[in-house]
Amino acid sequence: MVKGAIFDLDGVLVDTAKYHYLAWKELALELGFDFTEKDNEQLKGVSRMRSLELLLQIGKISMTEAQKLELADRKNRRYVQMLQALTKADLLEGAEACILQLRQKGVKISLGSASKNAPFILEKLEIRDLFDAVVDGNMVSRAKPDPEVFLTAVQLLALKPEECCVFEDAQAGIDAAKAAGCLAIAVDKAGILMGADMTIHSLSQFQML
Repeated sequence: MVKGAIFDLDGVLVDTAKYHYLAWKELALELGFDFTEKDNEQLKGVSRMRSLELLLQIGKISMTEAQKLELADRKNRRYVQMLQALTKADLLEGAEACILQLRQKGVKISLGSASKNAPFILEKLEIRDLFDAVVDGNMVSRAKPDPEVFLTAVQLLALKPEECCVFEDAQAGIDAAKAAGCLAIAVDKAGILMGADMTIHSLSQFQML
């Protein structure tokens, strides 16, 4: 019996990936190279600093740690500016209904996201009160596929990993969920994710286990 549900944010509850891409693309153009949507696939599910490392590799650019921190901060400021227009209408299909269904069954709810902006985004979406715990990029140091983010969520929910399911849309997230010992549910329209215990096209398809 599932007692806890942990949700990734980007691509599961809301599509902020487009804003990430636009902010990274702007930064790349400032640095003198193009950053394509295909390039952006490498950045899904990884931390901000790791994303920057990948971006710089694509542009074949070397920088000091201080320069990298400044660039990551600049990208994030631009991204947050773009998020100001976010509203509850931006919730993905079935997201709120899925969480409410789980809560009605007595399931505890947590966020498990690499995003350091997760609390801000949840407030903009007007769903912060539906979460018993929120784990974001400010609370963990190791990016998915390391299981730290999900193990932290499990701990905050006062449950065991095997009592929790994880909703993820990225391979790194599925791998992290399995490494944590949780049930992995892939939210995967394209049918490309491997190793999940269950695959759904959207949260509107989910039926309580």
